[in-house]
Amino acid sequence: MSDKHLSSQFDSELNGVSSRVMELGGLVESQIRQAVYALSQFSVEVADQVAETEIRVNGMEIEIDRELSSIIARRQPTARDLRLLIAISKTTANLERVGDEANKIARMAKSIAKSSSPRSLPTLDLRVSADMASGLLRKALDAFARLDTSAALDILKEDDLIDQEFDGFVRKLITYMMEDPRTITASLDLLFIAKAIERIGDHAKNIAEFIIYIVKGEDVRHATVAQVESALQ
Repeated sequence: MSDKHLSSQFDSELNGVSSRVMELGGLVESQIRQAVYALSQFSVEVADQVAETEIRVNGMEIEIDRELSSIIARRQPTARDLRLLIAISKTTANLERVGDEANKIARMAKSIAKSSSPRSLPTLDLRVSADMASGLLRKALDAFARLDTSAALDILKEDDLIDQEFDGFVRKLITYMMEDPRTITASLDLLFIAKAIERIGDHAKNIAEFIIYIVKGEDVRHATVAQVESALQ
């Protein structure tokens, strides 16, 4: 079999596993939408759907990892291709963790729905933050599909906005709890939800960092935005 034929097969396998990652990303995005809907409508039924989707997400993560291990063992990839495979594995793990966070949001929404907690708390703020985090994840997946380092850099900058939203929401919750101690239990549930949303943004940021690792061979996980910009020049 010719080297060209082998290379063509390898490219096909890479494209196949990359498509599976994008499919996983779409599934996780649907989880986030379901979880936010469950929160906004206090829907136990939709919250349960998120948990069911989580089973599919976990299964896909295992399948993708198994496929990656097989490719590495059979193809003995070169340095850049090996970076891509490693980054795909890490991206898959981050997407699975986003699913975990969505499931956490749904569990908290279910807890609030089943309780007599005050419904006047600022859940709308969380919907705004969740939309930001979900949008950032979508941008990260799009950038990953194109291996776009410029878009990856923009994602690193945008993650700061989600962190700011989280800090502002925490301050607002503290005010609610101080003014009416009866809101403390529900406020703590919302705090856990806010943290889960903030973590979704962090996972999108991680995916953006993997893109830079693939293209430039630079590990920028603990670098500042200015240092990343310098690495990309």
